[in-house]
Amino acid sequence: MGTTPPRTPAKDRVYAAVKEGILDGVHPGGELLSEGEVAEALGVSRTPVREAFLLLEAEGLMRLYPKRGALVVPVSPDEVRDVMETRMMVEAHAAGRVAAAPAPEVLDALRALCDRQEERLGAGDVPGFVEADRAFHHAIVAAAGNAILTRLHDSLRDRQRRMTSAGVRRDPAVMRRFLAEHRAVLDALAAGEGASAQELLRAHLRGAWRAIV
Repeated sequence: MGTTPPRTPAKDRVYAAVKEGILDGVHPGGELLSEGEVAEALGVSRTPVREAFLLLEAEGLMRLYPKRGALVVPVSPDEVRDVMETRMMVEAHAAGRVAAAPAPEVLDALRALCDRQEERLGAGDVPGFVEADRAFHHAIVAAAGNAILTRLHDSLRDRQRRMTSAGVRRDPAVMRRFLAEHRAVLDALAAGEGASAQELLRAHLRGAWRAIV
């Protein structure tokens, strides 16, 4: 007989659920979450909720107020600026490297990610669209072959996901625009037009920046 896998501790389940909600924009910045409401929604006691809130506060995602609850910390304009400026520098550099020698397997992977975005868009799956969006950008960086820049870009994963989610939830119409811009970047990469790919990518990120703020 097989052994029953150990049950995930309640604290970890609450942490994962609440963090997913924050990153996906279900719990936007400025929302106040109460221990009681979260405990009831997830079918746990208040103790694991309190423990999970403390972990999220340590990550800078929440701020605790005794007897009131936990505030979801809004993304600051300075944080948005810092993240987007970093992405522009890293991703534009990577696009130039990829366009200089566009590998068929990289282009195929990017087309598949655009197709996944279109599928998720049609299904109304915002989290799925946002994850495919992030994967598209990260694939370009990874394909450039600089391990340090790839790790730097990957370290922005949660921030990138949260900011993109906020932008598309504020204006769902931008998802269609983002997809069209991704395909334009892909076409420039496939044609080996490095300067065009870089400018298209910068313009895309500037538009995403405006959607966020």
